[in-house]
Formats: sequence, structure tokens, C-alpha cells
Amino acid sequence: MNTLQTGAPAFNFCTTDQDGQTVKLEDFKGKRLIVFFYPAASTPGCTAQACNLTDNYTALNDAGFSVIGVSADTESKQKKFKEKFGFPFPLLADTDKSVINGFGVWGSKKFMGRTYDGIHRITFLIDAQGIIEQVITKVKTKDHAAQILEML
Repeated sequence: MNTLQTGAPAFNFCTTDQDGQTVKLEDFKGKRLIVFFYPAASTPGCTAQACNLTDNYTALNDAGFSVIGVSADTESKQKKFKEKFGFPFPLLADTDKSVINGFGVWGSKKFMGRTYDGIHRITFLIDAQGIIEQVITKVKTKDHAAQILEML
């Protein structure tokens, strides 16, 4: 796994969100951005993480950040996830894993003694010029917004 690091340019992505709308990194030019990667929509850890970011969305916006979530789920699965929990941010449906691979969050994982390839739960804070400010590799799903805000 070759994860992008602090100081590197963010991957110049272009994919679709839960509504089939095209979303590109350049859409956020001049703005700070939180890009959080999660393994799968509607799973307990991913739900806790996204709900925590939603609960603290105003504080994150007040700190100058837009927020987007990314997984390899389909548009329809992302849409159901977003609607069920009322997330105020877009969820990108990266089914071809171009964004996931571009940020370097796909790789070998271990769970219950089993090794497999999957999406690592990693969050990137990107500055207004598209440079990675911070990388959070040890995400606390139930307290993720506090982790982000403490870094600022």
C-alpha cells in the first residue's frame, strides 16, 4: 500500500456521488477538504464514523472544511446509506477503486486471523491548494471529528 502522505498533492479524482453527479477534486479548489475512506456503507464502524462527522458537521464547516466520504459501494448503496442517516455531505461511489487506489488506501488487511485486500479506514485533510495537510491512519470511529479538530 502506497498511501499519500502529508505535503503531497492530493489525488486529482473524478467520480460520481450517491446521486450520480460528477464530483472532482477541482470542485473544492480554494476550500479545505476532509476526505474520509471507509470499508463499506451501513456497517457498524462506518456508520459510527459518518454519524460522528454528521453530529459535528457545523464545527467542521466552521473550521473551514467541506467533507466527503468514499467507499467502493455502488451509487444506490451510498444513496440508501446517506438517506437513512441524513448525512449532509456527499458519499462517493468509487466502484472502480480509482480514487481509493489514487490515495493509496487499498491494501492487505487482517481480521480475525484472516488476511484479505480491502479499503483501509484513513482520512485526509487537504488544504485549499490541494495539498495534504494531515493523514489520520488510526481513526476513532465514534470520536473522529474530535480527532480532526484537535489537529487544527
